[in-house]
Amino acid sequence: MKKHLVMAVVPFLALGCGDDFKDENGDGIADGIREPDTVTVVTPATPKGTVSGQVLGTDLKPLADASVEITIGSSEEPLAGTTDAKGNFEFKGVPAGSQVLLTFTKTGYATLRATSTVPSSAGNVPINNANVSFGPVTLTRLDGSLRFLLVTPQGRPAANVRATLEASPAGTVVLSNGDNTTRVMSTVVVEATSDDQGVLQFQNIPSAQELARFTSQTGQYRLWVAPTDSNNDGVPEINGYVDTYTAASVVTVGTTRILNLPASRPTGNRLAIEGSNVAALRAAATLHPLNNMVRPGEPIYLYFNQPVQQGSVLARLTDEYFKESLPVTVTVGNGGYSATITPAGNAIQVGKEYNIDLRAASVETGEVYQNHASFFGGEPGTPSPVTIVEARYQESQVGVVPALNDGETVYINFSAPVTIPAAGGVQVFFDNPLDNVADATATGEKGSRNGFPLFLAEPVGPYVTQWDRPEEPIYPPFTSGYSTRYAFTFRTTLAGGLQPSQAKISIEFSNLPRNGVVGTYQSIWGQPIVNDLAINGLAVQPAPLPASVR
Repeated sequence: MKKHLVMAVVPFLALGCGDDFKDENGDGIADGIREPDTVTVVTPATPKGTVSGQVLGTDLKPLADASVEITIGSSEEPLAGTTDAKGNFEFKGVPAGSQVLLTFTKTGYATLRATSTVPSSAGNVPINNANVSFGPVTLTRLDGSLRFLLVTPQGRPAANVRATLEASPAGTVVLSNGDNTTRVMSTVVVEATSDDQGVLQFQNIPSAQELARFTSQTGQYRLWVAPTDSNNDGVPEINGYVDTYTAASVVTVGTTRILNLPASRPTGNRLAIEGSNVAALRAAATLHPLNNMVRPGEPIYLYFNQPVQQGSVLARLTDEYFKESLPVTVTVGNGGYSATITPAGNAIQVGKEYNIDLRAASVETGEVYQNHASFFGGEPGTPSPVTIVEARYQESQVGVVPALNDGETVYINFSAPVTIPAAGGVQVFFDNPLDNVADATATGEKGSRNGFPLFLAEPVGPYVTQWDRPEEPIYPPFTSGYSTRYAFTFRTTLAGGLQPSQAKISIEFSNLPRNGVVGTYQSIWGQPIVNDLAINGLAVQPAPLPASVR
């Protein structure tokens, strides 16, 4: 029984190892089988395909000896080949289903790159002759040039300016592989630097005529001009420039163009301050003190919309009375885009008002910026209470015993600038009798219904001294609507007036007219003043001396 079984198996093994079932080409199909009758025989283990095509010039003539490289999948080394006399190329044995990148190059022509995927099936039957046809592939000649004349904003040649030109598309490809879409890149990028005359010359690019004819309305040149920093301070004097030119327009207009490079900020803008901690100096000025508050020891910061000349920034600083210039140091930085004005020592004090007169000149246009503004010493988030620092009157007569008489002006100096509301109306009262009857009925007496109206007396110059000609302000004065100085006109029927040392003055902020919060005085910090303030005694400002006794 065992003997017959062995004899039956041997012929079967011999049949299975016969020469007719060899697979010497490694395609997974038995050699010689043309009509396989089993799935095992028909399914190729590693299906292979072909990548082929034709390379032409834009005149549609074959380009012989053009280099073609194919990168299969993620392989590190591409396969290389060349086109024949008819511009044809072919790569065999490319695994089906793989992604391929083809690079086409030829001396004097633009480089083109295209990707695709080799098919892995035809219908639902596995195949072994998948084909990707690249073609026709067309490459443009690099025999053109484009010339630009670069001009600075001041009208001079822009020398040593770097630029890049991109011409695209510099080639096309028609892909045929059934169910995949090609991706093509053909762009010529050339760099150049302008000479001493501002000439920027790009060579070895597709000519405008060929690019326009070859790619119709899609052919274009795109130009990037780099910003210029001639003094290497990190801030460009000339901004960069970007533009696009269609190949058709270059054909009609010509290959030489004049480019007026933009200034470091858009031309046409007037020299202005875009940012500062003194907001009243900005182009969009904000006058509220909280936006114009400088901390003691802090500089005044200026940021211009275009660079200003070194040494052109002039700043004069005074106190509220415009009497004398406070020492400052001016520094221009960031290529002229910024400046700092640093007051000396403790020149800036909390609760004081200051005036600044400013001048600067533009590097680009020579335009002169001139402006003035008021600012205040202090910390925006740290308000200080307002008190009366001094009450002073101006004596009207020379050589007399000081006395506050009818019609003389009394100045009230607060510890910080105060603004008077539109409604206004705060009144001043004296605890002293102001007539010969001590019944609190005279105007200005405590208890009377009528006091002396307090009005804003914002200085427009220095205090009046004993000379009949007052001191001149450092520069033309201006007002901010806030001041430490207010005043009222004193009225009395007392013979001999009121002794300054005996005066007792009260300002009744708690008894404002019925205007609600609209009628509230406020400090530079926006704090309302609603409590009465008082002071005892008056300082005396001597009467001016006439010219005859100077």
